[in-house]
Amino acid sequence: MDFAWTPEQQALRAQAREVATDAVARFGRHNDSWINGYSKEFAKEMGALGWIGLTWPVEFGGGGRPPIDRLIIGEELIAAGAPIAAMWFADRQMGPTLMTYGRPDQQAAFLPSMLAGETTWCIGMSEPNAGSDLASLTTRAERDGDEWVINGQKIWTSFGEVADYCYLICRTSSDGPPHQGISEIIVPMDTPGIEVRAITDMTTNRHFAEVFYTDVRVPLGNLVGVEGNAFKQTMRQLEHERGGIDRLVSNQALYRLALERVDTTDPRVRQEVAALESGYRIGRILVTREVLGQAPGGFSAATKCFCTEHEQRVADFVARAFGAEATLWSDVTAGLLYSPGYTIMGGTSNVMRNILGERVLGLPREPR
Repeated sequence: MDFAWTPEQQALRAQAREVATDAVARFGRHNDSWINGYSKEFAKEMGALGWIGLTWPVEFGGGGRPPIDRLIIGEELIAAGAPIAAMWFADRQMGPTLMTYGRPDQQAAFLPSMLAGETTWCIGMSEPNAGSDLASLTTRAERDGDEWVINGQKIWTSFGEVADYCYLICRTSSDGPPHQGISEIIVPMDTPGIEVRAITDMTTNRHFAEVFYTDVRVPLGNLVGVEGNAFKQTMRQLEHERGGIDRLVSNQALYRLALERVDTTDPRVRQEVAALESGYRIGRILVTREVLGQAPGGFSAATKCFCTEHEQRVADFVARAFGAEATLWSDVTAGLLYSPGYTIMGGTSNVMRNILGERVLGLPREPR
């Protein structure tokens, strides 16, 4: 197999690197920039470049470009720390979900503003007692005339404080097995009855939030897909989330800083650098398989597991490279403190291994 990049891909990477460098110069460098680097201004610039919805079909307003192009651009932007968070969820998940399951009127209403970088979306998934176990969620939406009435609580809702819309996963029926009766509903975040409480973590980031829904009313037409059958829709959505380049290069900017400090004449250091460089290459191959549709169904769990655990190893290397300086507060320290989240967000490594064993390898479940 020829792993070489084409001249066109090399030119695109050079352009993306130039855009990323300029963005960092103007907006600052952000650790894990796809979730911590929020800039609506830069999102609109991305839209003007045609880099939001780059791979979406042209009939939906997208660029119709090959998936590998998005990987190249995303890798350069995230590795440099450019602030792409304001558009990332819409580009990565919400747009593709609406193109697959949404009605034509929903696509017409929401996709153009996503493509322009004008709207930020959050995902209402996790709850205080339903983190990785989506089937245990209790937030409910009940019919009342031509509206849904929503009550419940979500937590760890990234961008809940600044989002224009929430893609809410909730329960519309309690009949049947737990994974049935789950639906997906679009909720404007300025709807009366929504209370958002930002969560400031130990790195001072505020992208997480608790969101409370009290008699929140939205039109029945905001339902996406089939009522009560959204578990499969959400699982497909998570495939978009777990197998992307963002799960590999979130802290590569810190890694580059660490390389400038370590003693590369030490063979032990060289050996560790070689192992990390190999990890990046293996991870990129796994992500490329996902992007090109060559991975088995459900294999994104393995991709996420490998890539995020690699990011943990990178963080450990960076901490040792900075030594005692890593205990003094700085943007480097903030990035290191954030690193435990790599293997938690989007499903813990233990959950990913269970998915891989049961759904990909077909191993039996442990008796309870």
